[in-house]
Amino acid sequence: MPPHIPHPEESARLPEAVAPHTNTAPVPEPFYCRRCRRALNIRFNDLGIIVEYLHAAEQRGHRSDHRPEPTPVTEIPDPIIECDFCTAPDAAWIYRCANQVTDARRVTARVVAVGDYQSRHHAARVRRTDTEHAFTQAWGERWSACQGCADHIEARDLYGLIGRVADAMPAKLTRGKHLMRTRGQLHDRYSDVFDTLAPSRGRIAPGHPLGIWTHQAGEAP
Repeated sequence: MPPHIPHPEESARLPEAVAPHTNTAPVPEPFYCRRCRRALNIRFNDLGIIVEYLHAAEQRGHRSDHRPEPTPVTEIPDPIIECDFCTAPDAAWIYRCANQVTDARRVTARVVAVGDYQSRHHAARVRRTDTEHAFTQAWGERWSACQGCADHIEARDLYGLIGRVADAMPAKLTRGKHLMRTRGQLHDRYSDVFDTLAPSRGRIAPGHPLGIWTHQAGEAP
């Protein structure tokens, strides 16, 4: 039986995200939506079972008008490959790094002192916050990049890349105090990308959605 794929709007609340970590285990080729031909992200539960496919655009705060129809990218005719960093169309390169996942947790309870609540009510200070695993976001080991983002990657310009990506995000993720949090999350994620980046890159071309790679002598493809 295929896993249940809940729609993003069915979630009760947004989970509380924690810092990403890396895993060097190999992952299958990326999944794309058969209907719109765009990239999908994968979410797992704590048992490693896929519980949700999410359009990459939804991950960045946008909405989709249809549910994902996941299919390996090599089975999609003429996939629309956008930059995984800034979402610009016509990605030019594929980079590889260690497979990355982000564990997200949801808040299940907040504990406050009785006296504090009696005097402050809803403004009472939280003494303890209980959480549980919500899902694991799989980012994968392949990252597509437009030429602009690729220039920052080749120069190892982490902050330049973060600035470019933040500028392309919806205002609700970068307005006021949200900007610092967003830039911090991008710093954590892209630092891992830079730290584990493979020495070569693949050039995206028609009929080659996984890139055409040039490998150094003795290097595995």
